[in-house]
This record gives sequence, structure tokens and C-alpha cells, in this order.
Amino acid sequence: MSSTTTRALGAVLAAGALLLTGCADGSDDKEEGEAPAEETTPHGYVEGAEETAEAQQRLVLAEADSGATAVLDLTTEEVVEVEATGPVTGIHGDGRFAYLASGAAGGEEVNVVDGGSWMVDHGDHVHYYKAEARGIGTLPGSPTGAHTDAAVTAVSFADGSATLLERAALEDGELAETGTVETAGPVVPYAEHLLVPAGGQDAVEVLDREGNAAATVAEPCPEPSGQAVTRRGVVFGCADGALLVSEEEGTFTGEKIPYPEGVTEAERAGEFTHRAGSDTLAARAGDTGVWTLDLASGTWTLIETGPVAAVNAVGDGATVLTLTEDGELHAYDSGDGRRTASTPLLAEPLAADGTVPVIEIDTSRAYVNDPAAGVVHEIDYNDDLRLARTFELGFAPDHMVETGR
Repeated sequence: MSSTTTRALGAVLAAGALLLTGCADGSDDKEEGEAPAEETTPHGYVEGAEETAEAQQRLVLAEADSGATAVLDLTTEEVVEVEATGPVTGIHGDGRFAYLASGAAGGEEVNVVDGGSWMVDHGDHVHYYKAEARGIGTLPGSPTGAHTDAAVTAVSFADGSATLLERAALEDGELAETGTVETAGPVVPYAEHLLVPAGGQDAVEVLDREGNAAATVAEPCPEPSGQAVTRRGVVFGCADGALLVSEEEGTFTGEKIPYPEGVTEAERAGEFTHRAGSDTLAARAGDTGVWTLDLASGTWTLIETGPVAAVNAVGDGATVLTLTEDGELHAYDSGDGRRTASTPLLAEPLAADGTVPVIEIDTSRAYVNDPAAGVVHEIDYNDDLRLARTFELGFAPDHMVETGR
């Protein structure tokens, strides 16, 4: 496998190290009686942002044909318009930024939007921040995914390349490219390295920040497809199940979670969804139903729902939500597969040639975009799928991703 970069990332790694150690108390050892420094940086301080006591979820939304783009603040219900760059064919998110696949001037590019809300997870505690939502700029290419850590953001493209961006510069509103990696699939920054599917090798390869091969995960992953970043590590979908890659003291290991017997090629999980911070992932299982993947127990569960258009998991072995082509939202018990609630939701059944809505989930609510009605529905999934709020937008929200994670 070949890889190239445009410049070293030593400065980026240094910035990431500062972020990772930023929860020290900020005080130096002093001699007894010595006066404290006149100015100290408050714990968790981020320049240009406001720290909040709770998560600040927002939705980045875009209309397919016109490219109209806006950020919806779910706390204040304010809608902030962002400059469009052309028709939008897809969207990806990394917890704070959205990456919109745009067809401006008949070409292909990525419109990068700062949702202006995010969290910093330090394991034993979390910081929540909010700032102004804004457009950042564009990158050439057709995006297939975006993943990030404290130092580097990787935007992967359909041509098999991935552009690496300096995270600190991105947070300052600048697209500073630090390298390019040629891969067989999406690049996932993790544990100060890059995880990538190794083309033709049925394996996941570990690269250093310069794109050089550092190791190969011993457990195989034939025909890798789909990935998700969790607190337990990075999950890759494989032809024979899932591979959970984790790191300890610089060593990367893989835990294989095989499918139950009798899974057909059409039933394999190809794309994972989950609530940020949870250990339960969901995926479509062809026309048979949906999968849940419990990372805590290392088990798959097949819920035979029949065909679904969208799926997501609340997490912790609880509810799984699905959206069917008739516009109905359903809730299932992920333990025994029982359907526990169902409600008509969308204004119209899904068109065969239209965009497919998504289900975004936080700790108490789910959000479903309804392009035909020009709204987003907020659902209380703990109360029999009660419709809690409806947000009117003035355009069709064909594409949606949540920030504040």
C-alpha cells in the first residue's frame, strides 16, 4: 500500500498533546509565601468559545437541489444560515464540523461547516462548548467520510485518497492541509496514529502521522466496510463480522466479533450508527431487518424488522429506532426484538429516487429530518415515540448531521 504526505505533523502532535493534558490544574509548584501569578487560564478555557454546563446539540441541515444550508440550535431553536456552494448530494460529520458533498459549478467539492458546538471528553469528565456557526471553506473531491481526534481530521474521498487537516487550525476557521494518504477505505485518526483498511490484504493497517506503515492489526478483516469510533476503540465491519481495534501503551490489538452462523452477503452490516458515547451500534441487515452490535458483551443481535430506510441505537442494550419507507418511526427492544412503539411521522412516503432521512440520537431525544414537510421532528423515545417539537425551516432538509458530540 502506498502513502504520501505533504509535510510533517510534529507541530500538530504537540498541539494535540497540549489538549490531552489540558485538564491539569494549571498551577506550578511555588515556594511558601510566593505570590500567585496575576493571570491564570481557567480550567477548560477555549478561546472564542463559551463553556456550558450541558451538551449543546445542533443540527447542520442542507437542501439537495438549491444547496441551502443552515445550522439549527436545539436549545435556542435559532436557525443560522450558512453560505451554500451548490447542490448537496451527501453529508458527513465528526462531532463538530459537517462536510457537505457539493456539486458546485458541475464539479465535486466539500463544503466544510462549523456547527459551533462540541464536547471534549477527558474520560472522568466532559467539557461542553458553543461558538458561532459558520462556513469554513471548501476542499476538492467527493467525500465518503470524516473522522477526527484532538490533533488531526481526516476527510476521505471516493478516489481512495484522504486529506489530513490540522485540527487546531480547523477550529480557528482555517483549512490547513498537512498531508494526503492513499488508502483502500476511510482513514480514522486514533491514538496518535491513522487506522486504514489495507487494500487486498483483508486487514486493518496502522500508519504513523506521516502516513508510513507502523503495524498491521493481527486479526484479519476480510472485505472491510463501514467503521465507527467508540470509547472502546474503532469498529470496522468485515465480511465475517466486526473488528474492534484498540490501543494500549502503543500496541494496537484487534478483537473479532463474528457474525452468527448463516448470515448472507446481503445481510452484512455496511454502515454503523450509534449514539455518541454508547457501546451499542446499529446497522441495516439487508431486507431482513437490523443488527445491533453490543461491544460490551461482544455479540450481534438480529432484529427481523423487514426492510428499513434508516436505523439508530439509543445504546446500553435499550431501544433501537427504525424508519420505514412508508414514513413510520418504530421502536424495538434491542434485547428481545419486540416492537414497543410505532408512529406515523413523515409527511409523505419516501420516494425511490429521493434522499433518505436519518435518525440522530442524543441522551434523551431523537431527530428525524422530513424533507417533504420542510421540518425536523424531535422525538422523545422514552415516551412511546412522543412528538416533542417540530422545527420549521423554510427549506427541505434533505441532509442532516448532529454536532455537539
